[in-house]
Amino acid sequence: MKVYKSKKAKDKIRATYDQLLSIWGIPVTEQDIETAYGATHIVECGKDRNPPLVLFHGVGDDSALMWIYNAKALAVHFHLYAVDTIGGPGKSCPNQIYDTDFDQIWWLDDVFDRLGLAHFCIAGVSNGAYIAQHYGIMRPDKVDKILCMSGSAVSADQTKNPLGRMLKVFLPEALFPTGRNMERLIKKLAGDHYARFTENPVIMAHYTHLLKGFNNMAMARHKIKQFQEADLLSIRDKTLLLMGEEDPLVDIPKVKEMMSRYGLQYRFFPGVGHGINHEISDEINAIMIQYFG
Repeated sequence: MKVYKSKKAKDKIRATYDQLLSIWGIPVTEQDIETAYGATHIVECGKDRNPPLVLFHGVGDDSALMWIYNAKALAVHFHLYAVDTIGGPGKSCPNQIYDTDFDQIWWLDDVFDRLGLAHFCIAGVSNGAYIAQHYGIMRPDKVDKILCMSGSAVSADQTKNPLGRMLKVFLPEALFPTGRNMERLIKKLAGDHYARFTENPVIMAHYTHLLKGFNNMAMARHKIKQFQEADLLSIRDKTLLLMGEEDPLVDIPKVKEMMSRYGLQYRFFPGVGHGINHEISDEINAIMIQYFG
């Protein structure tokens, strides 16, 4: 499965990826972890003695973009392991086994074993929130705490047609990623603080390259599992969910009712859209530091 539509697209994405990492403003270490499904790229930062915190980005983006406004503050308190999801547009490189026999939990087991992580906390945004919950449910002895942003618990209570909601938000702008359309798309996705994206030219350039050059089908091997009530209850006491009131990808009233019914810990933020950790980064950083501290 090709991750990029062309070598030229790959080169543009990788170049702006590196520019975004430089904007983090802290020393980082990059390494590729060999797994059964190919090489998984990890961006590390923070002192070795700090407690480990694993970070997962969403679909169609990568670690460099996702944590640009968070890594510097978090690295003071944690040793960060930002994972480029295999099959995503970051620097991870899936192999042929990924195309034929991929298992998300076995992949993560492989990553964490090779990193030497036995106990850790996890934070994720959007699809990264799902990955965090999924791994926490399947490996409760390894995961101490989970923080999910812009991603609710995946259960039968959710909107029955999330794809239709996504298409309504992303089309037609994502098909024609001109400068003007990119700004329109960001404004649809974000809340009042959309300028956190639109006024950063490297973010806008990188996001444009992603929409033009990433092959979205490369993520098709990551199947979404609907959690049962027992699954959600098993992580209820160690999971916090943060969401924006203006997130266009979420049926807010239904999600609030579902999370209250299951007794999940959650907070909603007015005027905030899908890019919560970018839009109100200072507030989110403070919450993460306190929650995982």
